[in-house]
Amino acid sequence: MTGLLSRVLARRAAPASGQETSDGATPRAPRESTWRLWRDLSPLLRLLIVTQLAFNVGFYAVLPFLAEHLGTAIGMAGWLVGFVLGLRTFSQQGLFVVGGSLVDRYGVRPVVLAGCVLRIAGFAWLGYAEASWAVIGAVLVIGFAAALFSPAVESEVARQAVVWEEEGHGSRTRLLALFSVAGQAGAFVGPLLGALLLAVDFRTACLAGAAVFVLVLAGHVWLMPQHIPGRVRTREKGGARLLLRNRRFLALCCAYGTYLLAYNQLYLALPDEVQRAAGSQAPLSWLFALSSVLVVFAQLPVTRWAGDRLDLRRSMTAGLLLIASGFAVVAAARPAGWTGTAGLLPAAVFVVLLTVGQMLVVPAARAWVPDLAEEGRIGLYMGALSSVSGLIVLAGSAATGSLLEAGLPPAVPWLLLSAVPALAVTLLPRRKERAQGADAAA
Repeated sequence: MTGLLSRVLARRAAPASGQETSDGATPRAPRESTWRLWRDLSPLLRLLIVTQLAFNVGFYAVLPFLAEHLGTAIGMAGWLVGFVLGLRTFSQQGLFVVGGSLVDRYGVRPVVLAGCVLRIAGFAWLGYAEASWAVIGAVLVIGFAAALFSPAVESEVARQAVVWEEEGHGSRTRLLALFSVAGQAGAFVGPLLGALLLAVDFRTACLAGAAVFVLVLAGHVWLMPQHIPGRVRTREKGGARLLLRNRRFLALCCAYGTYLLAYNQLYLALPDEVQRAAGSQAPLSWLFALSSVLVVFAQLPVTRWAGDRLDLRRSMTAGLLLIASGFAVVAAARPAGWTGTAGLLPAAVFVVLLTVGQMLVVPAARAWVPDLAEEGRIGLYMGALSSVSGLIVLAGSAATGSLLEAGLPPAVPWLLLSAVPALAVTLLPRRKERAQGADAAA
């Protein structure tokens, strides 16, 4: 099984390796280069990369179909469905700073194991939950589980990538690209698996997702070392007061939060549009697969193109405007009332524009944080970026749910959603500046 996964990752990551040549040419044998990279990785890195793939398979087998389940099987009102989805995002993104602090204090292994146990319990609970309070409880557990294991895995992969580079194996970006490809491969497979399992029922999909995390838990109990060499446990102190006074950073958080709110419409507004156009949720899996494939094959070229031509503010501006355009396309097509294949085309365009916008916004926002962070506080600021964005999604998703079922003309909700990322451009800091001492923090 591990050999099969490694071959899949090697094939999918081949375009990424083509970006590493100094003259811009694609290597003649990228598959061999990536396979050699995989063979050179430590057992711990292989475990973490395969773990990222498994995390997303289990997660995306359930989440894309949650809104429809809550609205039809559970009978929740639209505003409550939006609130639950926003709560899930906030309990994950909003608590990343907590998960990161726990990893710094207790180490990777216990935090990952705790996250896996909670995710198993949350998926099992969600599969049997029928009352609103039970659904909310399950969603909170699912989100907090990710707030534990995702910072643990991501931070350790990043740390190991730096060590790997310092040991002379090559650029850390090749390793991080392989990690990203593993996650997107999981995001591709997960919805397809979920669509097949929904032929039985939603509970089966939830239990299958839980089973994936049982396997991940077993793998980490068996293979994850108790102490990872070079990992120092620390306790973060202070910095919150200075962060709350950093208006430029908070402006970036708000702009990034509007992107995350727009991305959340893949799980709220898009399922409603697909149901209207196709009469079922079946095409939703293919739209999620389209998004994942775009990221797998286009993220590195798009990032390199933007890096050569755009500064961080312009990159985020272009991304937010592309996202706004995606909503506008659906708004323009809604009055026609198209159904079938023609009715799904605006949704497909929306997914493409949203995904390309994501490719521009996310790397730029994360790269901008060190320029705005106080000295020695990059970890706190990175966690706060997710936390503040999670608060925006929590508030905005409930409003979006109410908007979608308010009985407005069909184009109006999508036009209003289009205005949100467009207006967010005005929030972006005007100049790229580094906070005092940020160079040392970086």
